[in-house]
Amino acid sequence: MNETTTDPSAEERTAPHQPEGADAPETETDGTAAPAPEAPAEETAREESPADDAGTDRAGSEDSGAGTAEPEAAESDDAETAEEHVRRLEEEGDIAADYLEELLDITDLDGDIDIDVDGDRASVEIRGADRLAELNRPKGELLDALQELARLAVQTRTGARSRLMLDIGGFRAEHKGSLEELAATAIAEAKESGTPVPMRPMNPFERKVVHDVAKREGLRSESDGDGKGRHVVIYPAS
Repeated sequence: MNETTTDPSAEERTAPHQPEGADAPETETDGTAAPAPEAPAEETAREESPADDAGTDRAGSEDSGAGTAEPEAAESDDAETAEEHVRRLEEEGDIAADYLEELLDITDLDGDIDIDVDGDRASVEIRGADRLAELNRPKGELLDALQELARLAVQTRTGARSRLMLDIGGFRAEHKGSLEELAATAIAEAKESGTPVPMRPMNPFERKVVHDVAKREGLRSESDGDGKGRHVVIYPAS
């Protein structure tokens, strides 16, 4: 999202609309189908795990996946050394990069791929892909779809669910700034009115940003609703 709204109206914050994370728009290619990773035996995870929505129940909860991992997985994480953890995330980035490079070749789109480790996630960014960045705007729907495909490619190869984060041309960083401004406006309204302020439906990444801003300002926030209508409610200080 390129446009940044510094003083959105209450209607913009509360009016439901198509949230990000919807299916990516179809694009014209030379007719060759893009590669689709083979689905693993277990059901594929949703676009973001519940743990990605750091404030699903209460703002300030850690993005640790508490309550979502099986006991065996938790024991495995405890046994994993820091070096093994980084190596595993680097492997996830390599797998995703290989898949995305193949997809770019098939669709005849330019782009360079950077791989990094950001905290407890593999991080992959497609840079220099002007056409892809254009197709992704303004809502980032293409980004969400490609991220899910990349995660599925990793899961198919490793057998483990991935929380890899994908970006296209710095879109997430730009989008995060506008979300923080939107959250700041809702927080100011909650403080002034003394009543809860519901925000528009958001995907897990967006809700995480809003929860972080509310926590930083000392306010409580909760996620409410289901599916595409899931949104954040900002509560005034008690």
